[in-house]
Amino acid sequence: MLMSQIKHSGEVVRIEYDTVYVKMTVNSACSGCHAKAVCGVNESEDKIVEVSDVVAADYSVGEVVQVALQSNSMGTKAVVLTYVVPFFILTLLLVGALWLGLSEGVSALVALGGVALYCVVLYTLRHRIKNTIKFIIIK
Repeated sequence: MLMSQIKHSGEVVRIEYDTVYVKMTVNSACSGCHAKAVCGVNESEDKIVEVSDVVAADYSVGEVVQVALQSNSMGTKAVVLTYVVPFFILTLLLVGALWLGLSEGVSALVALGGVALYCVVLYTLRHRIKNTIKFIIIK
C-alpha cells in the first residue's frame, strides 16, 4: 500500500453478492475555508462508490470504512478522462472551427457538441472503464 494513496471515509449502505456500496460525503475546497460561513458557497455532496470483488460477509450496513483507489495511476487515468481529454477536444474544435471561418457562436456550438459527443462515448464505455478503475476498502 502506498503512503500517498488518497483515502476517503464512508459508510456501507448496501451489500450485494461480492459488491459493497459505500456512501462518501465529498467536500469541495470550500470546506477548509475560514470564510465559508459568510460566502454561502459551501459545496458537499454524497457519492456512492461500488467496491467489487470483496468478501461481502466481512462488512455490514452502517459500518464505517475507508475507500481508496487500488493504485495511484488509476486516479491519474480518471483525471485525464474527465478533465484533460474534454479540455483538448473543446480547444481543438473551437480553434479548428474558427480557422475554417465559422462565426464565434457556431464555433462554440461545434466545440461544445464535440465535448457532448465525448461524454456520450464515455457513458457508452462506462462498463469497460469501470473494470479498469477499481476501488478497495480499508477497514
